[in-house]
Amino acid sequence: MTIGVEFGAKTIQLSGKTIKIQIWDTAGQEAFQAITRTYYKGAVGALLVYDITRKETFTHVTKWLEEVKNNSSKAITVILIGNKKDLEDKRQVSYEEGEALAKDNGLMFLETSAKTSYNVVEAFNLSAQSILNSMQKDGNILPEAQNIKINEPKNKKNDGNSKKGCC
Repeated sequence: MTIGVEFGAKTIQLSGKTIKIQIWDTAGQEAFQAITRTYYKGAVGALLVYDITRKETFTHVTKWLEEVKNNSSKAITVILIGNKKDLEDKRQVSYEEGEALAKDNGLMFLETSAKTSYNVVEAFNLSAQSILNSMQKDGNILPEAQNIKINEPKNKKNDGNSKKGCC
């Protein structure tokens, strides 16, 4: 369980580009709502995660989505994720319910298992690919996205014309 806000960063290769994603896990707890709103400002992607074994977390998704919409750019990429797929026998939210909510709100949808890693990498790659596609199509999709850097992978061959150095 996340209390407050947790942060992580990961560099991935996608479509021949190096992309560094920063992940802010803000949890869904009411006590931290005022703090978490500030994290939406520069966000270009959001993963709304509910627990498929706890119906009450699913009912909170519409509130979380409203928070994202009210506090971020209109161009934000949002993916709805049902987590704990490994606990099918304890499922309280059907796949179809999650899929319908995502479709009704124009969101992408996946189910994952953090325990077994099922679809976890795919969720981040799907989000990053969608953001990358938007940036390539529209240029810079958000004013806040000016700090996003997408780099071509460096060619490790030395052709004799490039300088050697540390950076």
